[in-house]
Amino acid sequence: MSKSSEPKSSRYQIAKERYAEIGVDTDAAMKKLAKIPISLHCWQGDDVGGFETTSEGLSGGIAVTGNYPGKARTPDELRADLDKALSLIPGKHRLNLHAFYGEFSGKKIDRDQIEPAHFQNWIDWAKSNKMGMDFNPTCFAHPKAADGFTLSHSKKSIREFWIEHCQRSRDISAAMGKALGSPCVMNVWIPDGYKDTPVDRVSPRQRLEKSLDTIFAEKKNPKHMLDAVECKLFGIGSESYVVGSHEFYMGYAVKNQKLLCLDAGHFHPTETIADKLGSTLMFVPEILLHVSRGVRWDSDHVVTLDDSLQAISSALVRDNLLSRTHIGLDFFDASINRIAAWTIGTRNTLKSLLIALLEPASLREAEKIGDLTTRLAVMEELKSMPWGDVWDQYCESQNVPTGMNWLKETQAYEAKVLSKRQ
Repeated sequence: MSKSSEPKSSRYQIAKERYAEIGVDTDAAMKKLAKIPISLHCWQGDDVGGFETTSEGLSGGIAVTGNYPGKARTPDELRADLDKALSLIPGKHRLNLHAFYGEFSGKKIDRDQIEPAHFQNWIDWAKSNKMGMDFNPTCFAHPKAADGFTLSHSKKSIREFWIEHCQRSRDISAAMGKALGSPCVMNVWIPDGYKDTPVDRVSPRQRLEKSLDTIFAEKKNPKHMLDAVECKLFGIGSESYVVGSHEFYMGYAVKNQKLLCLDAGHFHPTETIADKLGSTLMFVPEILLHVSRGVRWDSDHVVTLDDSLQAISSALVRDNLLSRTHIGLDFFDASINRIAAWTIGTRNTLKSLLIALLEPASLREAEKIGDLTTRLAVMEELKSMPWGDVWDQYCESQNVPTGMNWLKETQAYEAKVLSKRQ
C-alpha cells in the first residue's frame, strides 16, 4: 500500500514517529494549536457593506473588487455564513465586528449614537457559539469622513463626532467582553491622510494625539476590553501622507501602553512584519496582529501559506509571543466564494502556526552554542517533514473536513443557499 492510500491514522503514526526522532511531540503541538483563537473578520462575508440604513459607499482607500454571487445581505445571512465557515475550520475562534454591522431596526442611527443594544444579537450569537468577539469603530464610508479626515480633522465638530463614535465603540466593546467572559480588543484605524504632498505634517498628528487621549480617558476593565491602535504606510487617497503612521502609533502605544496593531499589508511590499513582533513587544504590553496579504500594496488578498505568513508564525512561536498576541484576519475578496475565502485564509494561518509548533527545541540550543551548521540543516530538513499528515489528524480530532473535503461542503452550501440570493 502506498503512503497516499494508507488510512490517515496510519499516516499520522508515521509522521508522529518521524517527528519524535527529532524531539518533537506532535500530540503536544496539536494541543497547543487548539488553544490559539483566530478572530474572523465579519467584513469578508458582505464585501465591507455593513447594515446601516443608508449606504454612503466605501471610502478611506477601501475598495472591494469582484462580483461573485451570494454575498450576505442581512445580519442573519452573515451569521449563517459564518457558522458554515466555522464548521470547516478546526479549533475555537472569535469574531471581529465593525461598528456599522449593528442592527438598527430600520432606523437611521448615526455613529455617534450607537449603543450595546444594537449589537445584542451578535453577542447572543457569539455566546451560543462559545466564542469571544473583537470590535472596530467604523471611521469610513460616512459623510463626515468624505474629505479623508476624521480624528485628525481641522474642524473641531468633525473631530468631536468621531471621538464620540470611538467612545461609544469602547462602551460596546466592554459590554461584549463582559457578556462573553473574554476581553474584546477594540482597534482604532482611521483613513486620515493626503493624496499629494502636504505642507504641515505635524498639526494633524497633534490633533490625532489629543483625540486619542480623549477617547481613552475613561479607564476600562482590561478583563472586558483592550485598546489597540493601527498604523499604515499609505493607501488610496493617502499616497503621500498618512497621519497614523507606524512611527506615530508606535510612539503613542509605547507612551500610553496600548496594544499596537501590526497589519501584514500595511508596510512596504518588500517588508515583513515578522521581525517587528518581538521588538515591539519589548515596549508594549500586547499586540494585535492582522494577518493579510498585500500584493504590491495593502490590497488585502486572501492569506496563502507563503513565506511571509510562515515567518510571522515562526516568530510568534520561537520567541514565545503567542500569549501576548491577538491574531485576527483582514482581507476581503469578492471575486471568489466568500466562505471559501474565510476558510482558506483561516486554515492557512492555522497551518503556519502548526508548522512552527512542530519545530524542535534543539534549534534554539544549536544556535545558543554557536552550532549554526546544525541550525541551518535542521531548518531546511523541516521543510520536507510530513506536517500535512499532522494537520489532517488535527482536523479529524476537531471534527472538521480534511484535505479538499471542505471545498465540497462549500460548493454544496453555495448550491443550496448562496445561489438563491439575488
